[in-house]
Amino acid sequence: MKKIILFVLSTVAGISGYSQGTVTIKNFTYQNIIILADLSSRTKSAKFPQKDTAVIRQLVSYFKNDCVMPGKKIGDNSSISFSPFSLPEGRTIDLESFRDLGDKQRFINSKGKYKNAGLQRKLDDLEGFARMQYKTVSNPGMDLISLLIERIEGGGLIKKDHSVTIGDEITRTHFSNHIYILTDGYLEFKFAGNPSNEYYFGVPQIEKLRKFCVAKGLTPGKALEANSSLGLKGYASTYNRLIDLHVLETAERDKDLIYLTYSHPKGLRDNEILEAVWRKWAKDSGFRSLEWKKY
Repeated sequence: MKKIILFVLSTVAGISGYSQGTVTIKNFTYQNIIILADLSSRTKSAKFPQKDTAVIRQLVSYFKNDCVMPGKKIGDNSSISFSPFSLPEGRTIDLESFRDLGDKQRFINSKGKYKNAGLQRKLDDLEGFARMQYKTVSNPGMDLISLLIERIEGGGLIKKDHSVTIGDEITRTHFSNHIYILTDGYLEFKFAGNPSNEYYFGVPQIEKLRKFCVAKGLTPGKALEANSSLGLKGYASTYNRLIDLHVLETAERDKDLIYLTYSHPKGLRDNEILEAVWRKWAKDSGFRSLEWKKY
């Protein structure tokens, strides 16, 4: 799990406090884990859904054991959600929604009225829902970036920091928003009548960038710096600076899984070009950070 989560583990405790004159300031940090699945034609691979559901299982385990910590920690306000890009709703567990601490702890520890309807049952339901989507949903193509923008701008997905002052005590709550995208990285789609191709990056665009790299002797990243028109334009949003974006690439299209060879030389493979395009777009869009990881 540590290989996937990266720096989230360093902030999970996230509790600190200090005094400033007669005022006591307490700081709390909680995690908002958002899992978005690209259920396009890539799911037809024999490796699915096992690779994606394994990642989901690890993130769920991290949420329970490292964030919420049933029986060890009180009052956690973290949240976790899963949804395919193609569905408006999925499954969400949001501990901040509880207003009564005692009720929250009974839910977390599956006690009292939550004996068979507590945190563990809801986590099992989230994983079960995810497995079912991989069995029943397969879209011909996904406009991933446009759909991602819609999710972010739609509200309710990203949590903002807030503070409460009671007497001489200030409580500040910080949320680390992490969006995990399970995909093959390809930004191509086949929806009929799509009104805009501004976030389309398919085989023709990959080949054009690759040829530019060969002609100029540049890496994909340097090529995009030299000629930004070869990539995708950024999309600025006030939410983006609050988001750590994780693109987990769970399939490589130009890799021969039998002979373990690639169609193109190292540095110019499809996934390396796509990583450069995603990184440039995320930087230009103002995201807090981007992690790209092959899994």
